[in-house]
Amino acid sequence: MATNLKKIQVAELRLGMFVHAFDSSWLSNPFWRSKILLDDTAKLNAALASGIAECWIDAERGADAAPTAPTAPAAPPAPAAAAAPQSDFERELVRASALCAQARGATEAMFREARLGNAVDVARCAELVDELAGSVMRNPGALISLARLKTKDDYTYMHSVAVCALMVGLGQNLGLDAAACREAGLAGLLHDVGKSGIPLDILNHPGKLSEDEFAQVRNHPRHGYDLLCEGGSVSAAVADVCLHHHEKFAGGGYPDGLAGTDISLLARMGAVCDVYDAITSNRPYKSGWDPSESVARMLEWQGHFDPAVLAAFVKLLGIYPVGTLVRLKSQRLAMVIEQNKAALTKPVVRVFYAIGAKARIVPERLDLAAAGADGIVGREPREHWDFDDLERMWAGAAAPRR
Repeated sequence: MATNLKKIQVAELRLGMFVHAFDSSWLSNPFWRSKILLDDTAKLNAALASGIAECWIDAERGADAAPTAPTAPAAPPAPAAAAAPQSDFERELVRASALCAQARGATEAMFREARLGNAVDVARCAELVDELAGSVMRNPGALISLARLKTKDDYTYMHSVAVCALMVGLGQNLGLDAAACREAGLAGLLHDVGKSGIPLDILNHPGKLSEDEFAQVRNHPRHGYDLLCEGGSVSAAVADVCLHHHEKFAGGGYPDGLAGTDISLLARMGAVCDVYDAITSNRPYKSGWDPSESVARMLEWQGHFDPAVLAAFVKLLGIYPVGTLVRLKSQRLAMVIEQNKAALTKPVVRVFYAIGAKARIVPERLDLAAAGADGIVGREPREHWDFDDLERMWAGAAAPRR
């Protein structure tokens, strides 16, 4: 490490110092950029209020720390506790909830920087992808399912987070190695960066767009591609997803009307992940579809997606994705709360309603893959029922407030 770098307590920071890095997960960083000069009070106060204990300063690029008297050697650290076993779905859901909240803020900052004409800080984006990919690789269902639950105001930013997570999980199901999965995740995070050039009143417009407004929206892949190429820090594959995630496998997409394998694998993956998250999310102008209904409709759209990529995507989510309302053979309603990888038609559900009695029952967790267990008759349309707590059935406190 360079000799000009010094590790100090965050509480020791003062105006004029140049922060090289905070000693924490970067998602706890109060700033989008990792290196920053504390040249005004607002930045200094943000750093002091971050809750981070220590940081590295660059004494050549900013003020030095005051010299300190020598101290006695510190006692050796206590032995590290044994690593916790791999998280189950519920435990990972708690971690994913905190990660989503942090990632939302980081992604909003990225879009804000792009709107100001600043280059995308790809190194920071890659760190965010590492955090998100870690959750997906521990338990793909948790983050992927939770990222779908956006409020209408969150869509622009959380859509990028959700597509990132979906791309990592889809890459795993297609047999990509860890590095390639992270590249896919980075492509997902950046695929819509071109929307930073579209006015927010157009992005959130509740009615039909004018021809000029629609033309601005359709230009976002090209604009995003240009932004990434100007920055020069992303791979050609990542930039290509930004440009071509609206192409269709049979042709007829935009901006270049490509078809088949002329569309890169990552862009074909991006097309699937982008559409799924878009149609399952609440938008300013429409409510999202049920995840299982969305998968069924996507399977019916002949020529839109690469069939092999779509099949791997279905395997990732399951026939009945987490959050699907189902009717059981016992004439009870249940919410899908977890997948069984070895039995896609037999997920883990939470039973909560007796149809015949037209009454709620004590919620029961039921693994449909267990011997002699109940079975699913089919998906139950949510609009047929007046339930306002379906997401809390599986996400609990992690479900966003509407």
